[in-house]
Amino acid sequence: MSKKFGIKEVVAIGIGTALFVALTEIQIPIGIPNTYLQPRMAVLAFLAAVFGPIVGGVVGLLGHALGDLIFYGSVWWSWVIPEAVVGIGIGVFAAKFAIKEGGFGKKEIITFNVAQVIANVIAWIVVAPVLDIVIYAEPVNKVFLQGAFAALGDVIIIGILGTLLAVGYTKIGAKSSSLSKED
Repeated sequence: MSKKFGIKEVVAIGIGTALFVALTEIQIPIGIPNTYLQPRMAVLAFLAAVFGPIVGGVVGLLGHALGDLIFYGSVWWSWVIPEAVVGIGIGVFAAKFAIKEGGFGKKEIITFNVAQVIANVIAWIVVAPVLDIVIYAEPVNKVFLQGAFAALGDVIIIGILGTLLAVGYTKIGAKSSSLSKED
């Protein structure tokens, strides 16, 4: 992974944020109030795994904030910030996944999924509930239950869809990128 931040990363943020917002309304209820399986998390995880923590964090932050604003009329910051935490947490390990290089094999898939589980646990079982309590004075039992199920849902979505996106890209997209630098 290049430590350089350039046009590809800016484009990834723009496209990723737009996809994240567009997928905001696709929510599969899991029986816990305001907690759903959300396919948009696979997009966030994939972009973070390919482009790193800055892209992951910005897509999570902007995508969730804009999605809340557009579809619900207000932003629930205690769930926006954890989305950025997931993107950053996965993105920190982007170099180990070798997705862009076409090397996303068994070892990298395991590493990707371990990283996403840890990122989701930190984001949804620690950060989100604490922010819900501090910012919105939400009941402790409610927010930790929501956080646990949000983490579980995101782990499942990213484990399946995020892994499939990364495998597909590493097999097809990484080897046939049409983006090149002009002299």
